[in-house]
Amino acid sequence: MENSTELPLKQKHAIITGGGTGIGAAIADALDELGARITLMGRRIEPLRNTAQTLQNAQAISVDVSDESSVTNAFSEAGDFDILINNAGLAQSAPLQRTSLEHWQQSIAVNLTGVFLCSKVAVVAMKNKPYGRIINIASTAGVKGYAYVSAYCAAKHGVIGFTKSLAKEIAQSGITVNAICPGYTETAILSDTIENIVQKTGCSTEQARKQLLADNPQKRFVQPQQIGALAAMLCMTGSNSINGQAIIVDGGETV
Repeated sequence: MENSTELPLKQKHAIITGGGTGIGAAIADALDELGARITLMGRRIEPLRNTAQTLQNAQAISVDVSDESSVTNAFSEAGDFDILINNAGLAQSAPLQRTSLEHWQQSIAVNLTGVFLCSKVAVVAMKNKPYGRIINIASTAGVKGYAYVSAYCAAKHGVIGFTKSLAKEIAQSGITVNAICPGYTETAILSDTIENIVQKTGCSTEQARKQLLADNPQKRFVQPQQIGALAAMLCMTGSNSINGQAIIVDGGETV
């Protein structure tokens, strides 16, 4: 471990929604290594607490990102902060004719409205600071279409549009706003997707994995730590001019 005085994010406080597992936990680990104080937020408190215990300076706070009062209360409890990682998300699949209004509204609420509500609080918290970071974890589903996940694609396209708009709106402040768009990443969500394919088609797990990698030139899934490393880079002061970008991490799938 480096001397604490050399850690570039030593004086920063990062809030990470959906921070208990997967990409959120990997980002927490990356920022923790750079010295940041971490607040993990999400609906399930136990995974948040478990991850927080693995970090040097972290706390866990329950939140429903789709509920404005829940967001207001959670961020008030967290205290002053400098970095927001909007990572909380929900992925469900169904053909359009079997996509209920409830499914649609839930996907939009968690994946898009949550980004809006948390970012709104963040802009107020950071607007008078010389430094601020908002990083939205979108998806390649925000830059292309995938069958059977129309609600998810609509929400993630919205996240990218929101990112670009907000970045331009507050460009003269010290805050940068960017989106990271992972392709298929080795997380619990990917495992659920693979299991769903196996159950519906009768193929093997290996065949399902190959099916998902068919358009990936590298023929391997993204690792959560790779998203963590990119998020950490965007938090560095040297990234001040990276703003309003949707950075794709997918092994070349969308090239």
